[in-house]
Amino acid sequence: MSPGLQRLFDTSGAFSHPATIITLCAAGAGILAGLVSVPLVSHIAKNADAAAEIRTRTLTWMVIAPLVLAPVLAGALWTMLVVCVLSLLCYREFARVTGLFRERVVSALVVLGAIAVTLGTVDHWDGLTAAVQAFTLCALCVCSVVPDRPQGYIQRVALGAAAFLLFGVGLMRLGAMANDVDYRPLVCSVLLCTQLSDVFGFCVGKLARRANAGTEPTRLFPRTSPGKTLAGHLGALALTAPLAAGMYWLTFRGTTLAQPGHLLAMSLLTAIGAQMGDLVMSSVKRDVGVKDMGALLPGHGGVLDRCNSLLLVAPAIYHYAVFFGGYAKDTPARVLTGAWFHSP
Repeated sequence: MSPGLQRLFDTSGAFSHPATIITLCAAGAGILAGLVSVPLVSHIAKNADAAAEIRTRTLTWMVIAPLVLAPVLAGALWTMLVVCVLSLLCYREFARVTGLFRERVVSALVVLGAIAVTLGTVDHWDGLTAAVQAFTLCALCVCSVVPDRPQGYIQRVALGAAAFLLFGVGLMRLGAMANDVDYRPLVCSVLLCTQLSDVFGFCVGKLARRANAGTEPTRLFPRTSPGKTLAGHLGALALTAPLAAGMYWLTFRGTTLAQPGHLLAMSLLTAIGAQMGDLVMSSVKRDVGVKDMGALLPGHGGVLDRCNSLLLVAPAIYHYAVFFGGYAKDTPARVLTGAWFHSP
């Protein structure tokens, strides 16, 4: 087996980096805190409904965390494949709520494009990935003409292009991170920071409402996301940014990206991008009149409701690290096709 192929299945160093350990401990601590808080909320706070919601959310996290983190620890290939599955599940929910699933040609192109991007990612062939992205977008424009239905043409092409860019390109960059030899710290850091951004916003928003009981809270996006307050947005930003800076420092220490300017830029991209990804999907939900994107995850909604904060953060951090730090530059390329085609 070639070194490139062997790297896809390599499990060595799975627990050797502090950023990975912190993420695993945070996941375990969060689940434990949820389980402990259920009886406290139920018997001390006398709030059975809140206790039931916490229980449901925590039990769901007990399933989500291993399903996502185990492949990350198991190897690069499994990381890429689980991201591909998440991408397709997100598209399925998006297509259902927007009605795009009725456009079978468009849906087929989005799904095939996402799978082709995954193959390019596994092969570590950036040229193929770039070509697939361009070809898929062009194919969406051309193939949508075939049904000879000009009415709704712009809408179905725009929905298909947006879906492919968000799920087949944006979210898939989380899998592309696995093309670095030491990918686990960055993948874990992005997962931890984006998921905690939601938690920080929720907790700070709740505390601010209690502290200002009787006063109508200020909302930054009252029509897009009426449940989120200005205090929640600022709290999430204030807590996520330093967490992200610390995690990225651990991930990139000893490299150019560990410099303060880069850490500040990446932490802001993470803190702001996580909230904007959530707001993008909130806009879609408000537009079509649904509360959640799906019901696959009890207490959380759908897979897309949990992955929305990754949609913008994953591509932003991946490309920032590649452009400014040469991320994954020393990893063998064309690990699958190199033996078939001449690699210049």
